[in-house]
Amino acid sequence: MSIIRESSEIDILLLGEGTYPYIQGGVSSWIHQLINGMPDLKFGIVFLGSMEREYGEMRYKLPDNLVHLEVHYLFTDDEEPQANRPKDRDDFSSIEELYEWFRSGDGDMPDTMKDIKFYTEKITHQHFLHSEQSWEFITEKYRENCSDLPFVDYFWTVKNIHKPIWILANIVNDMPKCKILHSPSTGYAGFLASLASYSTDTPFILTEHGIYTRERKIDMLTADWVSFQKPTLLKKTEEYNYIKKMWVSFFEQIGLFSYKRADYILSLFAGARDIQVRFGADESKTRVIPNGVDVDGLEQAYLAREEGVPKVITLIGRVVSIKDIKTFIRAMRIVADEIEDVEAWVVGPLDEDEMYADECRYMVETLQLEKNFYFKGFQNIKDILPKTGLLTLTSVSEGMPLTILEGYAAGVPCVATDVGSCRDLIYGSLNDEDIAIGMAGEITTIANPSALAESYIKFLTDEELWKQAQEAALKRVRTFYRQDTFLDTYRAIYEEMM
Repeated sequence: MSIIRESSEIDILLLGEGTYPYIQGGVSSWIHQLINGMPDLKFGIVFLGSMEREYGEMRYKLPDNLVHLEVHYLFTDDEEPQANRPKDRDDFSSIEELYEWFRSGDGDMPDTMKDIKFYTEKITHQHFLHSEQSWEFITEKYRENCSDLPFVDYFWTVKNIHKPIWILANIVNDMPKCKILHSPSTGYAGFLASLASYSTDTPFILTEHGIYTRERKIDMLTADWVSFQKPTLLKKTEEYNYIKKMWVSFFEQIGLFSYKRADYILSLFAGARDIQVRFGADESKTRVIPNGVDVDGLEQAYLAREEGVPKVITLIGRVVSIKDIKTFIRAMRIVADEIEDVEAWVVGPLDEDEMYADECRYMVETLQLEKNFYFKGFQNIKDILPKTGLLTLTSVSEGMPLTILEGYAAGVPCVATDVGSCRDLIYGSLNDEDIAIGMAGEITTIANPSALAESYIKFLTDEELWKQAQEAALKRVRTFYRQDTFLDTYRAIYEEMM
């Protein structure tokens, strides 16, 4: 653990997983917007990361009203000391119950395990993984469930699934007091907030940007391997379905645990709320609060636009697989055959998945797109948007992308895949007035480069169609997605909960 800023007077304690202030864009932008938008409130952050080597320098200048920041990593290489066995068999039977709860997906977590003393005093992490009873228990479950797998693979899966739970309990044990706990996801951050809420009786607000459980399912079920020990241990994907299922069940259960504890379960659009309810959220706790952007602040980017439609298609986002940059590259090969001087810009960090970024660069070379396709890295969007003809998102999963709204405020239509709230933002959905505004771009299916290319070509070659989409984009964001409306809504909830 490292403490960057420390305070015992915190109004809102935000608990985030792999986000602010070390990752740029997305949820991090939302957190930065929230803190800066309420300078009279004192915010704190508990940052959860996987391993320290995966994060570099902070990507944001910390606001003055961010009075507390502590950093924790869940998957360290530290060796745990050997431990004595639990005092008696009844003690270890509780950990068997916890294991079965993670695995089964049935019911609420047993009450005894909502108390952090269970993890810090009764059954420690060392007891769970190093006692003789633990060895017998893990061996028994291995023989029952997946004896065709190498035992070492199963053991390390059990270890890495459960280890963060004890780390989170220790974080709660040392956590500063606050008036409200607020997590922007379920997962480890939501689990941490739920444990803290149970232990301190502090109100807990959950805001889901994407549906965390569903995104982890996508990650697990489409991965070639699951990194629970060393990738070299895993050779054939089909042999490890049970291990993938273990991870999926774990994330489903801690997601449900967060839903059960949260006082408010917030989402960014109606479709996400429907999924939350299907995943076990109490509908009476749910509420939709759309993102908002600084429309007035982005007006200069709109006014800086020159006449005509720039032959530039910009994707603002991280170069990672969930953004499906490779489909964008394939689409641009088709577009470049029709529009010779077209350019594609990817504006976002390339260091989050360096192997994927290298594969994308190689694909650009292989498809001979060096004169058309550019990885720009992080840029100020106010400089990029006036030079952009179309925004695009080719993601396989999204929540409610701020980049689309920011593009709208700068007068840029969007072509996006049918994920998250993209359809709602492009075609309108909030009410009849929103729908009547019309199309601010176009939606395509996922992983369909030919459909994307067709839409890109259509808007870049038909200026009248493009202007209609631009007018719809400007009207929609100015009417329904202003930053001050977003901030006022959250302020009202904070005041109610405090």
